[in-house]
Amino acid sequence: MALRIPAPSRSDLLIGAAVAAVGILEAFTSATSYGAAQNPELWWIPQALIAGAVLCFRRTSPVIVFVATVVIQFLWHRQGYEMCQVHQQIALLIAFHSLGAHLSWKRGAVWGLGGIFVFDIGAVDMRPLPVDEIIFLTVLFGFAYLTGVGLRAWLVRAQKAARQAALAEVERERRATEAVAAERSRIARELHDVVAHSVSMMVMQAAALRRAQGGENPVLAGIEQSGRDAVNELRVMLGALRMPQDEALPQPGLDMVRNLISTVSNTALRVTLTVTGEPVRLAPGLDLSAYRIVQEALTNAVKYAGEADVQIKITYHPLSVTLEVTDNGKAAGAGGLSTGNGLIGMRERAELFGGTLDAGPREEGGFRVCAVLPTSPGVVLV
Repeated sequence: MALRIPAPSRSDLLIGAAVAAVGILEAFTSATSYGAAQNPELWWIPQALIAGAVLCFRRTSPVIVFVATVVIQFLWHRQGYEMCQVHQQIALLIAFHSLGAHLSWKRGAVWGLGGIFVFDIGAVDMRPLPVDEIIFLTVLFGFAYLTGVGLRAWLVRAQKAARQAALAEVERERRATEAVAAERSRIARELHDVVAHSVSMMVMQAAALRRAQGGENPVLAGIEQSGRDAVNELRVMLGALRMPQDEALPQPGLDMVRNLISTVSNTALRVTLTVTGEPVRLAPGLDLSAYRIVQEALTNAVKYAGEADVQIKITYHPLSVTLEVTDNGKAAGAGGLSTGNGLIGMRERAELFGGTLDAGPREEGGFRVCAVLPTSPGVVLV
């Protein structure tokens, strides 16, 4: 199994590059001040690059980086140099800081205190250290380690606060969902108690009146059937209100137009349906809007056309679907529709999906509604 070394972060790469740059600058400008024979001291450059490269992994491998930085410092003093370079001091401070920031408290304390002890006894400098230098190194490296501990504690608190905030948001959404569900159930109960009861009474009264007149009155039969359909549709809506919001209910689409035509069979209209082109499965919202446009056009024909022939044409094109509803009824219906809310609603549904709607009286009499709705590529129905 190959050993995978995590890639260093961008900030760690920048830190390593900065330390290496300081070391290279020292090699060119201040080599003699550390006891070198000449200035620049070119062999110091690889040493600075190694020190910077090691620090790039301080976050993922803080112990290895700490040990490597101490070893680099030890090898530096083994060459006879007494003073520590600036970039090496920076690297040591970063290494101590990383122990506190990226290790657990107990493990970081062991490595941090151990490192301070190694420096204080002169094992790295290869010489006995005076008391003032021991105190200086203890305070310096101890402070670097404690800054890491403080940073780690702050990050832990921040992560805990973020988790608590996320849990609070989930709880808030849950309560809001429960409140909405309760309100939907209340509305459903009220609709059932008031509207459904009233419509049912209307149906019963229409049925009683039809039977009292011999049972052959088509108008009363239509009222009775429409009332029953309204009650059934209301029950579906009430069921939707009681259902969880994330459960999708089947919505009517163009495949339900034939059922829609059957609801007006008791009227004076003679309705024919023609479907041309290759039917495609439309997006649910588009399919529902197309159905509602046909439904509204047919409803207006029932209201205003009188005894008439109605033709519904659904034409599927590669990039659009055309809905056309025409009748040869009374021309007076045109005026009633043009100023009503039905035409406005149909036009808004068409424009919502980037389509167009054209409606108006026909020269030969009657009324025509034509909607063109663009379609996204769909799955061809089998």
